[in-house]
Amino acid sequence: MRLLHTMLRVGNLEESLKFYCDLLGMKLLRQKDYPSGKFTLAFVGYGEESDHTVLELTYNWDTDRYDLGDAYGHIAIGVDDIYATCDQIKQLGGKVVREPGPMKHGSTVIAFVEDPNGYKVELIQLGTQGNASQQESTPQMASR
Repeated sequence: MRLLHTMLRVGNLEESLKFYCDLLGMKLLRQKDYPSGKFTLAFVGYGEESDHTVLELTYNWDTDRYDLGDAYGHIAIGVDDIYATCDQIKQLGGKVVREPGPMKHGSTVIAFVEDPNGYKVELIQLGTQGNASQQESTPQMASR
């Protein structure tokens, strides 16, 4: 088994594609309109779907806003230089909602940005996150 994609409902597909492709550097892999269902699916990611997990952006033509609720957390993306990445995102008009720095109760360097729909994207400085077994056993991970 392999994780294929995560689906996010978006209120404005053009704004969302600009955020994920122009600000975060993903590529639009495929897009298709479904007129009988009044929706469009756009798949974005850092590599082809055959080898990478991607995001499915679902745009329902008659809905421009969603209640995000409080169960969903965030998407995480590893970056080589978190400070330069956040500076670039801000220069391109993106919204950094948590500046880069160590996470609470740990040493992993993180930042958060927000997409046009209010979804949070965590940026993680590669090489600072420790090993996976340490992270999984840390109960404070959800309270960053």
